[in-house]
Amino acid sequence: MTSTLETQTTATREPSGAVREVGVAIIGSGFAGLCMAIALKRRGETDFVLLERAQDVGGTWRDNTYPGAACDVQSNLYSFSFALNPDWGRSYSEQPEIQAYLQRVAEEFDVRRHCVFGAEVAGARWDDEARRWLVSTAAGDFRARILVSAAGALADPTYPDIPGLDTFAGTVMHSARWDAEHDLSGEKVAVIGTGASAIQVVPAIQPIVESIAVYQRTPAWVVPRTDHPVKPLMQRLYRRVPGFQKAVRGGLYLFREFLVIGLAKRRRFLKPVGKLAKAHLERQVRDPKLRKALTPDYTIGCKRILISNDYFPAVAAPNAELVTAGIAEVRPHSVVSKDGVERPTDTIVLATGFHVTDLPIAEKIRGRDGRSLAEVWEEGMVSNRSATVAGFPNMFLLVGPNVGVGHTSMVYMIESQVNYVDDALRTMDAEALEVLETTREAQEAYRALIAEKSKGTVWLGGGCASWYLDKHGHNTTLWPDFTFRFRKLTRKLDRENYVGVPAAAPATTPEVAA
Repeated sequence: MTSTLETQTTATREPSGAVREVGVAIIGSGFAGLCMAIALKRRGETDFVLLERAQDVGGTWRDNTYPGAACDVQSNLYSFSFALNPDWGRSYSEQPEIQAYLQRVAEEFDVRRHCVFGAEVAGARWDDEARRWLVSTAAGDFRARILVSAAGALADPTYPDIPGLDTFAGTVMHSARWDAEHDLSGEKVAVIGTGASAIQVVPAIQPIVESIAVYQRTPAWVVPRTDHPVKPLMQRLYRRVPGFQKAVRGGLYLFREFLVIGLAKRRRFLKPVGKLAKAHLERQVRDPKLRKALTPDYTIGCKRILISNDYFPAVAAPNAELVTAGIAEVRPHSVVSKDGVERPTDTIVLATGFHVTDLPIAEKIRGRDGRSLAEVWEEGMVSNRSATVAGFPNMFLLVGPNVGVGHTSMVYMIESQVNYVDDALRTMDAEALEVLETTREAQEAYRALIAEKSKGTVWLGGGCASWYLDKHGHNTTLWPDFTFRFRKLTRKLDRENYVGVPAAAPATTPEVAA
């Protein structure tokens, strides 16, 4: 069997001699990691490293190279506010263009030289006596004053537990670990999953395969994709009048924020979006039986709203089949559904998503009492301002609990978080603090705030089960309000919710509040 399946193993550390001392260690070099690095660089800080397990920057957009991979947020909004790109080729950018953008930004802001590639983190442990984070990676060990985890929520694929999958004689690959060398032409292909990746993969490969079976557990609401090439005239205008592109970006942001009213405030305002999705399905799928199978039974927005113009036509194509019976087992040359039908298969594509509510990086970070972040989060991910956790001094999370958004650009949320973390670091410098740590009281207050804001949202009451909710049914993933309120909440460090230790104090000095 040819496979891109992974197992979660500890990174192998290469012998490297001395431990490297750094001021700030940033884990990951996707949008979040680069944004943090650029913020440090722009104010003159140079004592930092980005620990990247791969051999290039980019994160999600480096790893997801499957056919059809593209963003579902407009290009002008899905970019850094301080690094607008007037040369986007399409209104919704495709993966190669986004990856090229991130590579270019890393060069322009001179942060690539701070990257340590091949540095998969095996573990990070707080040394209370030394007041430092000890970070062990495949590229050597680091001792850092500050640890910033920017590993992200879409970094580690999830693999389904299907009987017999390991016995399959053909090729198995996850959409996030695509094998570009494998030619699907003329093959019988099974695609497991119908989420955001699947609706891009399926129409991209359907025309070239002999047959494609799409295994659906739950249908998704799909709305039209208003994608088009950006005209050269518009690109020239963006270059010559940057304020115009900023205005377009602002308009897109405001338009998308209106969705929050329906998602988190008044669900009745989602009805027009639901009608749009139903009309889209009826227009593209004529077969009543197939249309019924593709119609969700939950409120639109409960799961991620998907955008596509070619997914439904691809599923309705003569060489395609939508399978809703569930998978009973995988055999060496076939997939057997629970209704007993056996379908010959050459390649299996797993479009089964990522570890979102159980971030793998949390298993590798250990705080003051020796427990891992995953152990602390066993009853649900908790934090203060989605950025810090009690018992983990001098550690900051980017794209952590309740930062996700289902309606707009994650880059907006990342920039908000980076501003908060940067203000915390400035505060430490201004007050000559060696240690800064949030309180459990602040953490619980923030948990209560999230729970209160989540009441009445479509994610809790829309009648679906989604990766937005953890195993306890709690929203630990999404920010349940307007994003400008998150920005206001994170504009400055809430110093009253932190205790710290002065740099000159002995190791036994108790922490003091502001």
